[in-house]
Parts: sequence; C-alpha cells; structure tokens
Amino acid sequence: MTAVEGKRTRLISGPGILLVWLYGVMVVGAVSRSAYQIATEFDRAPLAYSLSAMAGLVYGFITYTLVRGGETARKAALYCCAAELAGVLVVGTWTLLDPSAFPDATVWSDYGMGYLFIPVLLPLSAIHWLRRAGMVKP
Repeated sequence: MTAVEGKRTRLISGPGILLVWLYGVMVVGAVSRSAYQIATEFDRAPLAYSLSAMAGLVYGFITYTLVRGGETARKAALYCCAAELAGVLVVGTWTLLDPSAFPDATVWSDYGMGYLFIPVLLPLSAIHWLRRAGMVKP
C-alpha cells in the first residue's frame, strides 16, 4: 500500500455501508429489468427502457466509487449523485406531465414510486453522506 492509498478516505463506514447496499440493490433491479425489457420488447417503450438502463449504469458507477473510496472517488460520486437526482426529478416530472411519452415505467418514473421512492431518497441521502465524509479528515 502506497502512502496515497493509506490516506484514502473510507466512504463505506457507518451509513456508507447502507448506501452501498442500497445502490447495489438498485443496480441489480434497474439493470436486470431494463436488460429484459430491451431484449424482449424494446419497440414498445424504447425511451423508458433506455432511461432505466442508464439509471442502472449510474447506480453501478456510484456503487463503485463508494467502495473505491478516496477524495477523487468521493467527488465523482457526489457529482454523479447530483446528476442522478436531477435525472429523477426531470424524468419524474416528465412522466407526470406527459404520461403518453412513457407507455411503460422507468426506474425514475413518478419519482421512483414503483421502487418505494428510493430513487429520489437515495441520492439525497448519498449527497448528505458524501458531503459529510468530505469534511472528515483521516
């Protein structure tokens, strides 16, 4: 272990462990659902299924950065969580204003109602945790 690695900020301690677990569950849920839908019925709702696949990739990247740790990973996760939150808000609002654009739900439809609103609550929690983790010096 180099001196730089030894100073890596641990992001998966305390509530960070729960965040990693929840993001991991969301990766599996979003990727498996979208992969099945894209493979079997993509022509029915290509926008919805593509957005769900994108959400799964975002969840996967955030999970990786949380496990990786370190200041660079923390900042990358923070920016990605902000983008995730923006996506949830945009897609959630879009699905309410123009339901015909989404003949099938995405992970972020109706602000994640189909996933118990976890898609809107998770980035808020992660942003709070990541900002707090950035204030703690190892």
